[in-house]
Formats: sequence, C-alpha cells, structure tokens
Amino acid sequence: MNADPPESHATDPAPAVAPPPPPPPDVAALEAEIAQLRAQYLRAAADYQNLRRRSEEERQEWARYSLAALVLNYLPVLDDLERALASVDDEIAQHRWVEGVRLVERKFRATLEASGVRAVPAEGLPFDPSLHEAVTFAPGPDGHVVAVLEPGYAIDGRVLRPARVVVGQGGPPPAEEATA
Repeated sequence: MNADPPESHATDPAPAVAPPPPPPPDVAALEAEIAQLRAQYLRAAADYQNLRRRSEEERQEWARYSLAALVLNYLPVLDDLERALASVDDEIAQHRWVEGVRLVERKFRATLEASGVRAVPAEGLPFDPSLHEAVTFAPGPDGHVVAVLEPGYAIDGRVLRPARVVVGQGGPPPAEEATA
C-alpha cells in the first residue's frame, strides 16, 4: 500500500515564488541623496533661525515704536506741569499742594527716564538741526543755542521731539539790567 496521499493538483495552491532580490544599493547614489537631504535640512534650520531673529527684531521695534508714540502723547502734559510750576507766585510756592504738584512732576520725569527717555541737551551747545528746532535768533555766540523754549526728548538715541531753541546770531549777548 502506498501511504502517500493522492495527488490532486487542482486543489493544491501554486508553490510560493519568492520575489526577486532587490538590486544591490548604489552606495554613491545613497550618499548623494543623504548629502542633498542634509543640505535641505541645514537650509531649513537656517531659515527658521532667521525667521525667529527677524520676528524678535520686529517685536522689539514695535515695542520701541509703541513707547515712542505713548511718550509723544505725554510730553505736552509734562510741559504743562513745568509751565504751571514755573508760574507759581512766591507767596504760595511753599504751600503743600504746590509741593505735591512738584512731586508729581518729578515722579513723571523719573518714570520717563526709567523708560529710556532722555532730555536733549541744548543750551550753550552748538546748534544741531538733528536735535534742535530753531524758532528764532538772538544776539549771542554765533550758531550756539542761547535759550531753550521747549525741551526736546530722545529715546535710545532717537529724537522723539527736537528742542525748540533760540540760536545766537553773533554779537554780544543782551546786557542784563542791573537792579538798583
């Protein structure tokens, strides 16, 4: 007797055929692809860092611009405080409320200085059109600021408002009247 099962080709699945082995990798082509991908990555990383740097610079510029706009709106208030204090009569200059207004003016000025706002130097210096606005001329050292009509202010070296000044046009300064 034959112990082998009967052969039935109709019901047997086809023998499994292994796919052909992949061609051997071309090492030079793979190295070229790696180099290309590495270069793309480095460019993308550099672009990202540039974007972050530009975004930070724009944010800082926006903050400076916002502060400058705010300070420009507050400078007339400081000017008014200074004019009010300068016009106080001597007989009421020592009142507590006048001292309170002086303290408010000093605190206001200190707050501006803490924000980087600085007064533009003017009196006695040569006239500089990038820092000063000439309002009129008067006898005095030629080309020098002889009086400040309205102080100027700058922030981080950028002029917010030029100082409004009187410029000397040569000749002797006006003689001060002696009180007799």
